[in-house]
Amino acid sequence: MKTRQRRRTKRVSITLDEETLAKARARAAERDMSVSRYLAEMLDRDKRHDDEYEAAYQAWLRRKPWHFSGPRPYPKRAELYRGFEAEPDEDAAKKPK
Repeated sequence: MKTRQRRRTKRVSITLDEETLAKARARAAERDMSVSRYLAEMLDRDKRHDDEYEAAYQAWLRRKPWHFSGPRPYPKRAELYRGFEAEPDEDAAKKPK
């Protein structure tokens, strides 16, 4: 079981349309939570995701550039796509001209 770190919380009021509130109540009930706790955990999860994404992006920015040059020249486009020629479109063949 996860141990949750106790943090100081603040009360907030939000306004939701009836359909959104009904879905929030249903999802909270599925998880045996209050709507307040469900929304708080959903927002916390979203914040963690944003933080993890930002950390990964910053790590990517710190990487050294990747140089593609080497002893051989780059392949031509036709060489890369050889064997992947487009098949005739069956629907196009059925359309009147």
